[in-house]
Amino acid sequence: MDKVILDKLLHQVEKPTRYVGGEWNMVEKSEAGTHFALCFPDVYEIGMSHLGSKILYNILNGMDDVYCERVYAPWTDMEKALRDNGQPLFSLETKRSLRDFDIIGFSLLYEMCYTNILTMLDLAGIPFFACERGEDMPLIFCGGPCTVNPEPIAPFMDAIVIGDGEDVDAEIVREYRKAKAEGRSKDELLQRLAKLEGVYVPKLLGVDGHDVITRRICKDLEHAEYIGKQLVPHMGIVHDRVAIEVMRGCTRGCRFCQAGYIYRPVRQRSKELLLKQAKELVDCTGYDEVSLLSLSTGDYSQLHELLPQVMDCMEQKRVSVALPSLRIDSILKDDLERMQQVRKTGLTFAPEAGTQRLRDVINKNVTEEDLLRAVGDAFEAGWSSVKLYFMLGLPTETDEDILGIADLARKVSAVYYAMPKEKRQMGLRISVSASTFVPKPFTPFQWVPQCSLEEIRRKQMLLKNALKGARGVEYHCHLSQLSVLEACFSRGDRRLADVLVSAYGKGCRFDSWDEHFKPQMWAEAFEENGVTMEEYANRERSVDEPLPWDHIDIVVTKDYLKKEYEKALQGTTTDDCRKKCNGCFAKRYEDYCSLS
Repeated sequence: MDKVILDKLLHQVEKPTRYVGGEWNMVEKSEAGTHFALCFPDVYEIGMSHLGSKILYNILNGMDDVYCERVYAPWTDMEKALRDNGQPLFSLETKRSLRDFDIIGFSLLYEMCYTNILTMLDLAGIPFFACERGEDMPLIFCGGPCTVNPEPIAPFMDAIVIGDGEDVDAEIVREYRKAKAEGRSKDELLQRLAKLEGVYVPKLLGVDGHDVITRRICKDLEHAEYIGKQLVPHMGIVHDRVAIEVMRGCTRGCRFCQAGYIYRPVRQRSKELLLKQAKELVDCTGYDEVSLLSLSTGDYSQLHELLPQVMDCMEQKRVSVALPSLRIDSILKDDLERMQQVRKTGLTFAPEAGTQRLRDVINKNVTEEDLLRAVGDAFEAGWSSVKLYFMLGLPTETDEDILGIADLARKVSAVYYAMPKEKRQMGLRISVSASTFVPKPFTPFQWVPQCSLEEIRRKQMLLKNALKGARGVEYHCHLSQLSVLEACFSRGDRRLADVLVSAYGKGCRFDSWDEHFKPQMWAEAFEENGVTMEEYANRERSVDEPLPWDHIDIVVTKDYLKKEYEKALQGTTTDDCRKKCNGCFAKRYEDYCSLS
């Protein structure tokens, strides 16, 4: 793109920094034979915070003769500026038009970003449907957690990666380069891609044995490629810090948690490697915070050895260490006291449900005593602000369970005020956040209906009223209509691709942003295509009926999920699989799991 045109566009938007590129540690290559567009269908601040994109950026740019550039969804002001000036969507590194790339790869983290995919394709002049794109068009594929049910977006994609992308994305690039060198057609390339483990080619489903696609698993996390030199943005982003992935997967088996099933088995990095990565990333970025990431960092086997070493290393540099949402049964008192010496980072606990009965249903395997001990340790260590995450609408939930959330919040408040005055920090702040339960594929709750919109709103109001007057407690709930739409696309089929196109045509994009969500337009899009939200979100499904994602094998068996569903309805818990193997994997995958 010409610099004069770019300057004109940047003067028409609120945050031009989103589009200029040139960040510290950005990769620059003078020339390359294959150009790869790493696309994130949300704004720069969110996309730049995504750890998986950082890893892929490093891996792909480490390949000879391959240049991977970033493209984020333009905010509505930039979309308008591009259209008004007749300009295509472009990359940050070289301002190359998206359509001029050889390969386009989308990272899909959340169903509500699907219309942004259409925005990006539209602004590039690329037809939405794969069947309408010719040989001159880029190869377009996607990956990320959403792809475990790929069907709602399958018609838009040439190929879809199921599972970990560290190895398979590079294999896709190599197959593309080989096919191009041999003068092969796109159809011939797709046939080759369909033979790669973890790659789903929608147009070939059921053809030549392409009927079950097995999730790709990065078995050796210790030797897997990581971030390299982390990009440092010009502006504040959502997670503006060094991120270290300590482990992948979770052994807890919470029955609502899709990530806990689709990222099995647990794989972890050694504390020596993590300390090395933390030092290198702080040195090459200048960040003043290191976050130790995983689904359950408190379960990392060497956490009590790692934390003191990281804190010792970072203390002189005035770099703080943060942990994400903590298990409330994690024993971290001594570590918490050390962590707040540099800077108090946020502390988040996730009880999920307000009563023990419901926590047993969802297999949370923690008690009220665990929570009160954990927050008590935090208060004793000097914290006065904690976040508590809950869900509304969980299977078998009653009003008593909802009132239990308010009761639990009051007990947490009482723990704080029971301390001597001289130990209290100023201003207790307990943030109670209640999201709406969304039934997700590949969980024991994939068959259950979501509560109706009216019932969700009633539950939200019941909790809000119950929390009134609770000392130091703030209440936050999520947009209920958005949760219904998320449930639709989470459990949807290919008919929803047409719904997406219709909604996009009505102006739907950035649907996860409250100010841009258009529920009436979505309702019209569903009606125009002869389907309803209720049939996707609110219908109970038989455990024996075919599901839209049955052709995806995530290695946890459907029989195991059925057994867990039955145990949930009985209120029976399942042990953490670090204690004993519960037999979730099919026999042929037993060697994947070192815990079995």
